[in-house]
Amino acid sequence: MDKKSCLVSDFLSFLNASPTAFHAVDESKKRLVEAGYEQVFERDDWKLQAGQKYFFTRNYSTIVAFAIGQKYVAGNGFHIIGAHTDSPCLKLKPVSKISKAGYLEVGVQTYGGGLWYTWFDRDLTVAGRVIVKEEKAGSVSYSHRLVRIQDPIMRIPTLAIHLDRNVNSEGFKPNTQTHLVPVLATAIKAELNKMPAEGGELDGGKKCTQTSSKSKHHPLLMEIIANALGCKPEEICDFELQACDTQPSILAGAAKEFIFSGRLDNLCMSFCSLKALIDATSSESDLGEESGIRMVALFDHEEVGSNSAQGAGSPVMIDAMSHITSCFSSDTKVLKKAIQKSLLVSADMAHALHPNFMDKHDENHQPKMHGGLVIKHNANQRYATNALTSFVFREIAEKHNLPVQDFVVRNDMACGSTIGPILASSVGIRTVDVGAPQLSMHSIREMCAADDVEHSYEHFKAFFQEFTHLDAKLTVDV
Repeated sequence: MDKKSCLVSDFLSFLNASPTAFHAVDESKKRLVEAGYEQVFERDDWKLQAGQKYFFTRNYSTIVAFAIGQKYVAGNGFHIIGAHTDSPCLKLKPVSKISKAGYLEVGVQTYGGGLWYTWFDRDLTVAGRVIVKEEKAGSVSYSHRLVRIQDPIMRIPTLAIHLDRNVNSEGFKPNTQTHLVPVLATAIKAELNKMPAEGGELDGGKKCTQTSSKSKHHPLLMEIIANALGCKPEEICDFELQACDTQPSILAGAAKEFIFSGRLDNLCMSFCSLKALIDATSSESDLGEESGIRMVALFDHEEVGSNSAQGAGSPVMIDAMSHITSCFSSDTKVLKKAIQKSLLVSADMAHALHPNFMDKHDENHQPKMHGGLVIKHNANQRYATNALTSFVFREIAEKHNLPVQDFVVRNDMACGSTIGPILASSVGIRTVDVGAPQLSMHSIREMCAADDVEHSYEHFKAFFQEFTHLDAKLTVDV
């Protein structure tokens, strides 16, 4: 298998292991540990050393990894790639138990700006994290456990056209409260199979002190989750679960050039940045001449505005920079100097030109599949790119013979945004917004080009290797 094929295969493995932000962080953690990164904890005092590699997690849905150059001194810059672990999805409600017309249904709430009609008639399951009560030697503790049900256990059925004759002419306009409700089972079948249905009692045992989950969620669902975790249903105290498509991510297309998958926005950029960091710090010589800090930050909650304790709008980034700097100097002023020597690459997927909707792109800014990373521009600062940061990223591409593209939204259309402007304004760090081109963004099933996975990885890796030397040649604010 050639280098590109290995990379794409590795990416597909990452996607298939990451149905939720929690799983994406868990998979990232495994890869970092395997690559020799040491975990540190925000609750502890840090003792860091130049030439070493570290990472920490927050809420287990955000992860920050960094490698300190052998020649690093406090006040030197951070070379950061930021992406996000979350994607639009359907999250189970705190009380998800719904019974209608002899069906057991699961109440969900919409997360982010998804194309919700694409969730109909898909084979769905659930995944996420669960808080489990554990008793050992008379001592009670509560653990955070990840769970993923492999089998398709739910479906959101569409209404037959015979009962909605105008759907093709007037459009499919589902009500997200009443129509977007997954079917779990029929009540009669659950009862005939002697599974705990609506009124069924669970086996005896010491329950979690929280309000009984039996009254909030279907016992059948709780039984399935408990079996996957190897615990009793009554030991489940709470959870954060979401509906997930069971169809795996694959290499596809007649020429095997595309990747069909959910969550490409933004696990593609998360994977490419993480692998670039790992491979750019895999040997001692990689950091031997480095005087800065190479970092990847994968945030949760970008799709809903980043305003959370673990989102890009929180102090995660500045906390990390402050923690690291303070390990090498007690002078608080050096952090301000470091920020001015730093650069953030905000990496979030971009809109490829759609062959059936070409009028949705500006005629001079039409990113193509296989065309490499897209530099995003917006005069109103919906993207944080400026001439300087765009030049840096383009110069790296030219030196390494990598393709690069530009995107500006049409003047008569609203522009999306990223973590770029959030971090640029809160931290004061120079920022460039980029992303690989894709189609079907925010669908349950998206697509991108395999070539652009390789282009993104190579570009990010080159950024880590080149930025210190390139930045030393730039003259600004003099």
